[in-house]
Amino acid sequence: MRKKMTENVLVGERVLKTSKQEKENELVKETLADFEQRVRQRKSFESQWQLNMNFYMGNQFVDLGYGGEVRELDKQYFWQEREVFNHIAPIIDVRLSKLSKIKPKMHIMPATNDEQDIYTAKVGKKILDSVENKMNLRAKINQATKWSEICGTSFYKISWNSNLGQIVALEDDGKKIKTGDVEISVCSPFEIYPDSSTHENLDECQSIIHARVYSSSQVKQMYGVEVEGKDVNIFSLDGVNDSLGGLGYFGHATKTIETVRSDSVIVLEKYVKPTAEFPNGRLIIIAGDKLVFDGELPYVNGFDGKREFPFVRQICNEEVGTFWGESMITRLIPVQRAFNAVKNRKHEYLNRLTLGVLSVEDGSVDIDNLEEEGLAPGKILVYRQGATPPEFLGEEKLPSDFDKEEERLLDEFYKISGTSETGNMDKISNSISGVTLELLIDENETRLIFTTDSIKSAIKTVAKHILRLYKQFATLPRLLKVMGENGGLDIMYFSKSDITSDDVRFDTDNDSNDTLTQRRETIFNLLDKGLLSDEDGRISNATRSKILENIGFGVWDSATDLTELQNKNADLENTWLDDGKDVSVKEIDDHALHINEHTAFMLKNIYTSQNFDTQVEEKFLKHIAQHKKFMKTEK
Repeated sequence: MRKKMTENVLVGERVLKTSKQEKENELVKETLADFEQRVRQRKSFESQWQLNMNFYMGNQFVDLGYGGEVRELDKQYFWQEREVFNHIAPIIDVRLSKLSKIKPKMHIMPATNDEQDIYTAKVGKKILDSVENKMNLRAKINQATKWSEICGTSFYKISWNSNLGQIVALEDDGKKIKTGDVEISVCSPFEIYPDSSTHENLDECQSIIHARVYSSSQVKQMYGVEVEGKDVNIFSLDGVNDSLGGLGYFGHATKTIETVRSDSVIVLEKYVKPTAEFPNGRLIIIAGDKLVFDGELPYVNGFDGKREFPFVRQICNEEVGTFWGESMITRLIPVQRAFNAVKNRKHEYLNRLTLGVLSVEDGSVDIDNLEEEGLAPGKILVYRQGATPPEFLGEEKLPSDFDKEEERLLDEFYKISGTSETGNMDKISNSISGVTLELLIDENETRLIFTTDSIKSAIKTVAKHILRLYKQFATLPRLLKVMGENGGLDIMYFSKSDITSDDVRFDTDNDSNDTLTQRRETIFNLLDKGLLSDEDGRISNATRSKILENIGFGVWDSATDLTELQNKNADLENTWLDDGKDVSVKEIDDHALHINEHTAFMLKNIYTSQNFDTQVEEKFLKHIAQHKKFMKTEK
């Protein structure tokens, strides 16, 4: 009887194991089929991105075939001029230079007016400053901006990496246990597959697939599973198009080509939004044809404690009715093709004028010799007696239409791209006024507003994701090192309880056009108006330090700001008094400043609190009376 029961248990375990395996295989099959469908739906956009990349790199004698593949256009004649006069690359470089000036200063709005919430908001700002320096966020923003400028769309992926951070313990096998830290990576549009390209933003998507290619050894290291590597097609920039050039010379340009990477595995991460069946969302990870993870979305990174995609989208220009942004290159390609055609036809015309086109009577000269050597200076040309000597056909001048069309196309480049020739002083009239020139510059910068707004919005959302991940995972106290306001090093410990708000705001909205010269002029104007001075006309040490820093001289005033130190000491005393402790007044205190700080704390916290404590009020009033007594003694 017992033997039969054991056999039944083993059979039941095998059935359950087989059923689980069948479900996993079915899930892998469904996910792979879903991925293939998304690849087909996105094919036309992907082809346009490849075309944009080719034009940016100078491989511009290409177009899209009927199947959407990028194909090269061959020469029609051996003498045909096929040089590239790339104006797209410098225009994009100018736009990238202007967009790289976007360095918004962020601050956190406190959750309430409570003193503790104000303090934690300052902690949140210091966390963002620390992550910005630690993760080199500025370089990542520039990288994402370059992708969005060329392809129209780019993405930030904000995740939590348990292998980063400080070491807190060691396992028995010597493996290090770390606190973990935020990890920010930039994803090109080639890696992201929404459930439909008709959605206009990430919020409308119900699921996102992130596809990347890894080697089989990397998959083993990341997920601990053995997956057989295969040949995977990827896009590479190693190809060279050497069919450029003209009569007597050759040119080349880098091009995107489809190459094969061996021993590789496609890893699919499918993120599904919360549904009734999966209230915390779902994350499915497939490496090759194996399921390596199936669970809920790992990050509480959405508004009001919800779980969302760990991605932030950034675009160049909005395209109505589609998920993908439009690159400026897409608009410039027809102009670039026309410009290349005009320049090359112009050079072919000049070749005919300089090399000449001979008219030769049949049988009058040695044609082979004439074709090989031409009419070299000093050449003795022998022709048949009685025949007509060879002569050049026409001596026409270069038509002015070439130059006019070239100028029109150059002007069209700048009108479409949002850049201008205001930086070229040769093209600016001497009679133009300074006000008119400034209006032209402002109009030029205004063309970038939509792109700058997209970048700022992406940076703000990335900052919110960072704070929410620390709120979720920073269970242990963590050391934070940031540059203080006076150039010193501020060191503090924080944990997730110190993050009470993720309401990220920008200090200013006009930093996209903020050059060093403009910033200096603004600060000097504020100084002339007396807006940076107190009522006595004096500038505090902290203000002086900020002025020097913002006009490009760094932190010159490295002296300790006594006012700031007094404020910090008064804030600390407020905390102690609020906890019911007795605090004595010191002779070195700035009594007037302390009285203001203590009074402000009482008005904002003690007298507005629902749990009014008369004993705490008494301690504050007693402490303030001691400050007033010291002030009378000093007088």
